[in-house]
Amino acid sequence: MNQELRSLANDSESENPINRLPYAVDAPFNAYHKQHEPICLPDTRVDLLQEIYTWANGHDERFIFWLNGLAGTGKSTIARTVARKYFENDQLGASFFFSRGGGDVGHASKFFTTMAVQLAKNDIATQSLGDQWRQLVLGPLSKSSNHSYPSSYVLVIDALDECDNDKDIETILLLLAEAQSLKTVRLRVLLTSRPEIPIRHGFWQISEAEHQDFVLHNISPSIVDHDITIFLEYNLRLIRKERSLDIGWPGEEVIKCLVQNASGLFIWVATACRFIREGKRFAAKRLAMILENSTNAITAPENHLNDIYITVLKHSVSSDYSNEEKEELYGM
Repeated sequence: MNQELRSLANDSESENPINRLPYAVDAPFNAYHKQHEPICLPDTRVDLLQEIYTWANGHDERFIFWLNGLAGTGKSTIARTVARKYFENDQLGASFFFSRGGGDVGHASKFFTTMAVQLAKNDIATQSLGDQWRQLVLGPLSKSSNHSYPSSYVLVIDALDECDNDKDIETILLLLAEAQSLKTVRLRVLLTSRPEIPIRHGFWQISEAEHQDFVLHNISPSIVDHDITIFLEYNLRLIRKERSLDIGWPGEEVIKCLVQNASGLFIWVATACRFIREGKRFAAKRLAMILENSTNAITAPENHLNDIYITVLKHSVSSDYSNEEKEELYGM
């Protein structure tokens, strides 16, 4: 670490200029309120994760990896898994997980400053300050030639489509594309989103040679069902142990039925497992309820999602209400 960096690193919290930048505390993948959010279970998403790691560790010009997929297909879980891996390898430059309606993480006003603060905390040339991408990130990174630092960093940006301003989305994409100009440090950007028009429009303005795209919902259904099966077996096994249920519970046929009803949506099985687990002593009854209320016909995935949401909502009404009050709440 050179003398200037050492001096900055020794500054007190109040004196260090980086601490005066606006910062979205809930943005990083490992923010306090996200500590219970899941990552991919072992033996799931194997091929996709390997593809991302190969890209992140590679040297081709496609420095942006756009993982796009429909709602509930597991984008955020994959993003957290990648962020965790590179965090533990000291190669995660920064992460920002957007969330619609989530305050500071629902819009872009603190996006670049938050990314810059995280980069600075990792000792990546904190001497350059300002409020623009080029001053906060590109400038400092272009000067980072100290061999004690990793030569490459991964930025993880999740759910960019949940940023509340379409123009900001396009601007972020175009500014991120400027990272291709970096020479001394190799920056890789994993970005997840739904395939919304502002995202697609932004990528249309970036050379195809500069980004790699992966459509999550185009993965073979058999691979997705395999991963969902592992997810269900893992979570239902935990519930079985917690509630001292029979060793054979819930059984292979029940899991197959749940996988079929999930229709490839991880959000369906995550919701189902949470609903069952929160039933505590009525866990087995709640599982039977899901099976009874699930549509068995081949329908659109969103219809299955509607079914389980309705089931959860109906049973979130306290038994303390009168029948008339319950009916009114059901209507709402």
